Amino acid sequence: MLAQRISSINSLSALCEKTGAKIEELSTAVGMDHRIGSHFLKASVGFGGSCFQKDILNLVYLCKYYGLNEVAEYWHQVVKINDYQKERFAQKIIDHFGGDLTGKKVVILGWAFKANTNDSRESAAIYVAEKLFNAGASLQIYDPMISSEMIFKDIELYWKKSYHIDRKKKEISLVNEEKQLDLRSDAVVILTEWKSFKRLNLSFSNVFDGRNLIKKTFYSIGS
Repeated sequence: MLAQRISSINSLSALCEKTGAKIEELSTAVGMDHRIGSHFLKASVGFGGSCFQKDILNLVYLCKYYGLNEVAEYWHQVVKINDYQKERFAQKIIDHFGGDLTGKKVVILGWAFKANTNDSRESAAIYVAEKLFNAGASLQIYDPMISSEMIFKDIELYWKKSYHIDRKKKEISLVNEEKQLDLRSDAVVILTEWKSFKRLNLSFSNVFDGRNLIKKTFYSIGS
């Protein structure tokens, strides 16, 4: 981790030399962010939101513009690892059922890219849910702050257009209250770290926890 931080700031020093910026000023500004420390060392299914991926890809573009291809690839790898984490988590669920989720019902807990927001842009849940659906699963999706209308808009916007609309309406259930959840489904997948999910009775469920929210689960990231 320490080596990675050194490489990160060193990579930006090359960009500073090209643009006339001062690496010491940049280092000071970065160090003022309280999240650069223990706060962001919690493993998860991957980051989302409107900023991280967009800003990193802008940095990649800027590095390529100045001919810093090695630096560009270094930062592009951050996005690639994030995509890999989502892919790896979804595949773990699919592999548990022998590679085919046909006939399986999967409950998706959480659609927002993080807790305490109604923002679902670039949420890991969008990708994981699509991969499970593509593997044959029927889905029941719930988030306490993302409306059913918004979830379906995300599905229409981000998922591949090849999925027939009738199948999506038939095999995707969007619920508005926890009491509507079928927690005895074949699998329960936690994709947002909402504290309210801790109160759910998941003792009868195969829980795949992408946020390490629940202590006793069938599978948790990094365990």
